[in-house]
Amino acid sequence: MSGRLRLPDARKGWAGRRPPGILEPNFSGVGLVVGAFFVAVSLGPSLLPRVAWVQGIASGVSFMVGYALGASGHSVWNYLQIPNIRGRARFIVGGSLLAIIGVTLGLAIWRWVGWQNEIRHTFDMPDVSPTAWPIVIGVGVMIAAIVLIVSRFMRKLFRVANHLLDRWFPRRLSIALGVTLASVTLWLVLSGLLVQGFFAASNALFSVRDRADKPGVEQPTSALRSGGEGSLVAWEDLGRQGRSFVSSGPTVEDLDGYWGSGSMEPIRVYVGLRSADTLEERADLLLDELIRTDAFEREALVLGTVTGTGYLDPAGVDPLEYLLRGDVAIAGVQYSYLPSWISLLADQQVTRDTSLRTFRTVYDYWATLPEDERPELYLYGLSLGSFGVEAVLGSIDILNEQIDGALMAGPPFVNPLHTELTDARAAGSSAWLPVVGEGRTVRFTGEEDSLDLPAGVWGDTRVVYLQHGSDPVVFFSPELAFREPDWLKGSERAPDVSNQMSWFPVVTMWQVLLDMPAAGSIPDGYGHLYSYTANLQAWVGVTDPGGWTFVDTRNLAAHLEDYAAAREDYLDNLND
Repeated sequence: MSGRLRLPDARKGWAGRRPPGILEPNFSGVGLVVGAFFVAVSLGPSLLPRVAWVQGIASGVSFMVGYALGASGHSVWNYLQIPNIRGRARFIVGGSLLAIIGVTLGLAIWRWVGWQNEIRHTFDMPDVSPTAWPIVIGVGVMIAAIVLIVSRFMRKLFRVANHLLDRWFPRRLSIALGVTLASVTLWLVLSGLLVQGFFAASNALFSVRDRADKPGVEQPTSALRSGGEGSLVAWEDLGRQGRSFVSSGPTVEDLDGYWGSGSMEPIRVYVGLRSADTLEERADLLLDELIRTDAFEREALVLGTVTGTGYLDPAGVDPLEYLLRGDVAIAGVQYSYLPSWISLLADQQVTRDTSLRTFRTVYDYWATLPEDERPELYLYGLSLGSFGVEAVLGSIDILNEQIDGALMAGPPFVNPLHTELTDARAAGSSAWLPVVGEGRTVRFTGEEDSLDLPAGVWGDTRVVYLQHGSDPVVFFSPELAFREPDWLKGSERAPDVSNQMSWFPVVTMWQVLLDMPAAGSIPDGYGHLYSYTANLQAWVGVTDPGGWTFVDTRNLAAHLEDYAAAREDYLDNLND
């Protein structure tokens, strides 16, 4: 800190000095020190292991956040004319702070590889090498430089606005008006032109990709599949994920290979965005397809709310088809071309609308059927799909408009019901595995089956949330910027969350936010990837098949893992 006080010069900025230009190599000493401390914090463990370039982004942004806080705080200190520390005291205090931060940063750099490998061992992933450091440093410096240039450009914009208003208004009023006008303009540009432009460009890009097929996708010939013989939905209109869904899954031969005999071909019905012009028409078309395939004569009917691109997770639907020996119909309606990480921001309303309209259209027909003849009705959703399922659950009175159950895997942080239930959990239960009331309607589980908690009796409608403690899609929240989350506290920490992870304002929020894009690229059973076994356990809890035992679940889970491995090998061979 400067040892001499100077009065502020309105024309030159605080402390009587002109702020550095956009490309000038002038920096705040206090800002650099605080930024270095934030870098040290950013190197600590997060929910998921980080590759080098992601760590570079995290550290680069963290440095600039710390730099901004330090430089701004120092400027305010001087502007308020608070005396600075002088002489020997300044040397002792400043030297001590520098030493502490230097040691902290050095230890963080030294321990980063070990921290990352500890998490990787938990997830059964290969170790990261110290050779990753050049990438971390290079990306971090580049990101920090970009943020610095953008921030200085914005400051320049604010100063130009102030200068123009100086001609007509007093200085202090012109500053207030300039800051306000520049802020509003910047917000309108970012939230309007840039954001909407990004969504429009992304939609155009991914709508083209929606026409291309995944490896191994072939048009079905079965009349029990949309796009097959007699289908009311054209094959080419199903979309990339829809075509994959109806052309995959266990066959009768696969099911009989496990059960011996007596299996049925599962019904898979799907309607793409191009299948009809309006949501109402797509919902009606789905109902017509369900009627055409005799879906209402099956033991169970599942309405699946898809993720952004129209995806229905094989690990979520295939186990149910095995569990019910194929006597099930599963249906989905596409509502977007965007991948989930974009759709989570852009498509919340259309997700809600699609789920509600589809459910109401099918439910109104289902409710007219004799109760002892109609199928059991279930809801399913992964990720943003669970948001759509919650919209349905929140729109009906389960006592009067009864459904048989729902499974929601990896519910994102935007889910209001999930948040409400977690906040209202029973004392002593954890944030990652909450116990709600007596468990009569809603229960939570993870990779290990926890549906026996609590030990009370389930009601007629069973709702299950399947979530991992290490899933950033579930546990991200803007509140992480200023409040320590319960899921990081003591006994509430999940077994797949590093004991070395700790909370720090702003930085932890940014770390978990960066974990989200990587949440689907780690081994099954962690992050946002839910295994066949975990989904099977959840479906057993939701459907409560008569006479089913723990041994039955264990045996079928082992078969499903072999089935999934064979499927992956087949797809890998196609890609090769």
